Amino acid sequence: MDYGLNIWGENNFFIDNDRLRINYANQPALIDIVKNLEAQGIKGPILLRFPHLIRKQINSLYQNFNQAIKEFDYKGEFKAVFPLKVNQFPTFVKPLIKIAKNYNYGLEAGSKAELILAMTYNNKNYPITINGFKDREMIRLAFIAGFMGYNVTITIEGLNELNSILEVSREYKKVPVFIGIRIRLHTSGVGIWAKSGGYESKFGLNSTEIIEAVEILKKENLIDKIKMIHFHIGSQINDIGPLKKAIREAGNIYADLRKMGSVNLSAINIGGGLAIEYSQWEHKRDRNYSIREFSNDVVYLLKEIASKKNVPMPDIYTESGRFIASPSTVLIAPVIELFSQEYNEKALRLKEKNPDLIEELLDLFKLINETNYIEYFHDALDHFESLLTLFDLGIIDLTDRSNAEILVNLIIKKAIVFATYRGFKNKELKAINEKIQEKYLANFSIFQSLPDFWGLKQRFPLMPITKLNINPNRSATIWDITCDSDGEIPFNKKTPLYLHDVDLNKENYYLAFFLVGAYQEILGMKHNLFSYTNEAVITFDENGNYKIDFLERTQKIRDILIDLDYEIDEIEHLLKSKIKKSSLNGEEQKELLGELFILLNDTVYLKD
Repeated sequence: MDYGLNIWGENNFFIDNDRLRINYANQPALIDIVKNLEAQGIKGPILLRFPHLIRKQINSLYQNFNQAIKEFDYKGEFKAVFPLKVNQFPTFVKPLIKIAKNYNYGLEAGSKAELILAMTYNNKNYPITINGFKDREMIRLAFIAGFMGYNVTITIEGLNELNSILEVSREYKKVPVFIGIRIRLHTSGVGIWAKSGGYESKFGLNSTEIIEAVEILKKENLIDKIKMIHFHIGSQINDIGPLKKAIREAGNIYADLRKMGSVNLSAINIGGGLAIEYSQWEHKRDRNYSIREFSNDVVYLLKEIASKKNVPMPDIYTESGRFIASPSTVLIAPVIELFSQEYNEKALRLKEKNPDLIEELLDLFKLINETNYIEYFHDALDHFESLLTLFDLGIIDLTDRSNAEILVNLIIKKAIVFATYRGFKNKELKAINEKIQEKYLANFSIFQSLPDFWGLKQRFPLMPITKLNINPNRSATIWDITCDSDGEIPFNKKTPLYLHDVDLNKENYYLAFFLVGAYQEILGMKHNLFSYTNEAVITFDENGNYKIDFLERTQKIRDILIDLDYEIDEIEHLLKSKIKKSSLNGEEQKELLGELFILLNDTVYLKD
């Protein structure tokens, strides 16, 4: 089973016999990287970053747009910025900045803190766009960035922001930035992230406000500062139709603004929203277009409008963040328990004299094979119903019931193995398999590492990184280690996940979650005080060998408490005083205190 790798994988990984490998350089297996990290004491969930996949995505974006520009003889240029809101972590941003040098690739900021990051790390003269609601202090920061030599465009979200820009410009007596106008289009995207577009959006100026903004800038002799119009119809645009409609709408606004005297208006920023394919199932694909179609449509439509309206073809900006960031990050979570593992032959507590039905179940378990498994499966279910009735009547005891549960579970597991060989032709057995899913307890927190699944039910590609030469036969529900019933990825018949039946006493089993590089870490919460996971940046040397370029360990318990503004000295003092007031003797108190303070410096994720 390839877990839909050909649908979502973009040729970044491949299966080699029993393991998943990275399709780059010397093609290391993910399991080998994990074992390397475990040898260094890194246990539990691990976030792996692959900067070469950032480079691949940026290159794909530029290559496809530049190819479309050449093919359609387009006179404008393609430019892009990365929206920092998608991933602000330094282990992502710093490699991104290094790669960006080769592409004139800039940054987008939506807050003062993000703008400080852009001013600090962005490559000189590369574009910085500033979106979102702004106060005068944020506009002052933008002016400072302009004075530093950056190519800065402040996108106004309303007329009040334009007035603030004018007030700050009077303070500095210069305007070292360009002005962009966020336009509120009639068009909106589709799907769960569509609210940032359309008339109901909280962002942008309507037609009347756009005209008023132009008139204000003319009056202030600053009309030459309008450089860009900007729109955004939503994140993860899964249908190309609304984008094409938005391009036509924005293109005509651009042409009219040029004719109204905005002589330096030279760019249309189409925002973000370029989708990636999260689906592992052919019938549930997340998008209906390719990056090639996306870039061709944008370039062709803008050329058509500019030519028709007799205006210069604008430069094309994108702020595609999810497309750039998502593929570069993989979450590895060890499975630490299977909840059917208590149903094993060793757990049987058979008596010298067992009830007849228990003896019959024992025979079914010993004699079941590939020719009789359906019949024996049905017999086991009938016997189990009878035994439960006998227990309710007080005729058999709890030990007998336990033996019945174990034997029936073992018979079903054997039947599932035989059914797997036959392609699950028996619908009833398949339904039973789906009903009694194996519960895989994985050492991670959904709330911390996959908040979009918890909040939006966004599925992420998921697969084991070993045993891939064996057909998985257990319908799987994934449980995280939080004490919250929402901390699970339930089995879904429409998008089924099957995993392997493994003995965790004999082997380790790791699940990998893919395409988690956008939004997940920054939106992740410390539910149950589970902090960010261990993190490693994986790069490759000139010989193609991988190396662990950077390693960030998860927080200690004391650090998490400090983050929540607890006084760690107070906590230690109170714990110490409570132990001293206990009935333990002095030596016992001393030993307990030492152990307690060691545990305060432990990590919150499980060790085994």
